[in-house]
Amino acid sequence: MNSIISLKHINKLAIPALISGISEPVLSLTDAAIIGNIDVNATESLAAVGIVSTFLSMLIWVLGQTRSAISSIVSQYVGANQLEKIKNLPAQAIFIITSISIFIILFTYPFAVSIFKLYNASDLILEYSVDYYSIRVFGFPFTLFTIAVFGAFRGLQNTYYPMIIAILGAVINIVLDVFLVYGVEGIIEPMNIKGAAYASVFSQLIMALFSAYFLIKKTIIPLKVTFPFNKEIKRFVLMILNLFVRTIALNVTLYFASAFATSYGAKYIAAYTIAINLWFLGAFIIDGYASAGNILSGKLYGAKAYSSLLQLSNKLIKYGIIVGAITGIIGAILYFPIGRVFTSDTEVLSVFY
Repeated sequence: MNSIISLKHINKLAIPALISGISEPVLSLTDAAIIGNIDVNATESLAAVGIVSTFLSMLIWVLGQTRSAISSIVSQYVGANQLEKIKNLPAQAIFIITSISIFIILFTYPFAVSIFKLYNASDLILEYSVDYYSIRVFGFPFTLFTIAVFGAFRGLQNTYYPMIIAILGAVINIVLDVFLVYGVEGIIEPMNIKGAAYASVFSQLIMALFSAYFLIKKTIIPLKVTFPFNKEIKRFVLMILNLFVRTIALNVTLYFASAFATSYGAKYIAAYTIAINLWFLGAFIIDGYASAGNILSGKLYGAKAYSSLLQLSNKLIKYGIIVGAITGIIGAILYFPIGRVFTSDTEVLSVFY
């Protein structure tokens, strides 16, 4: 079992997982960079993107824990050579989580103004936040669907297809951002912040479609929902609840940070938007090795290779620290140039630095 925890084998899973894992923060960063450089009310628009991204990230992080839960259960059955027993579990899990996402849309859409007032948004920032959210929220089910499918792939020890899908989604989002936000003379009128929202929704839809295609064509796991529920669905739900408690603690902190930044003024929430999205990016980069751990530990646990599991844990702690240090050094080197990518407003840049 030692070969399964070599650095080469870990990197084979971790690097594609890292690339696919940063797809959501890359979407938010792209929106921030494009919006921060528009000609009309760029600071207020950037602030709105930050507020909405914080709220959506909370929902995605809480419900997106399905990826870890599905990956863990599937990988354990892969390790025990009993995959047939839980073939129908991913489809059932996807059905549950996408149903919840639709309920959240129905519950939050009519109350968008009230929700973002809780973040201390007002006037133009509030208006832009509602405009952005009222479009982008419709990509929420597609995001959760994609995340759940990624969990199934990871359980199967495959991070290659999620990486391809994530790269495709990011490229589509960037291209559409440029065309829809800035417009094309004589063809498309500049849509500003609404254009960024439409670009995100369309790219999330494309990612969901390709996720479904690759899962059906490249694995034995079906997407058709069958009943009764798999015996492991109870463990899946319990894992989600445990992960929910862990995740909500972080999101409460992020809510207060965003609300306080907004209360200080537009330039502060704009600067916070840049900083927190960069932080998200760094966190998800480090998370690539955590994902490899999630993938491999389930397989080792299912195979009852407990000594190898302990070795894996120790190695991943070391690799995580190294990747974190490298990320910090890069951030320090790019300290001043990176701010100017997102805005040219000197007041926002001053606060950001």
